[in-house]
Amino acid sequence: MEKSRTRAWRLSQKQRNQSRDVHTALQRFRGEKQWKMLYLRSCKLARAAQLGMSYPRITNKQLAREGLEEYSLVNECPVYLQP
Repeated sequence: MEKSRTRAWRLSQKQRNQSRDVHTALQRFRGEKQWKMLYLRSCKLARAAQLGMSYPRITNKQLAREGLEEYSLVNECPVYLQP
């Protein structure tokens, strides 16, 4: 007598035994998901890279200042290098 164990049988077994799997998920620590709970700068940099964010955040004023500094450095070329 051969028992066929189909997909439906496997799903029903999974639902029946699901209460046993509750504690295994709690044993794995996946890390903080809340930004304010991350303490180390390296952790924040890694999480920001995962989320596609720029960290540390740079204000528009800082961006403008850096742009002016770059612009002034480009214009300080010696006279013989200018076209």
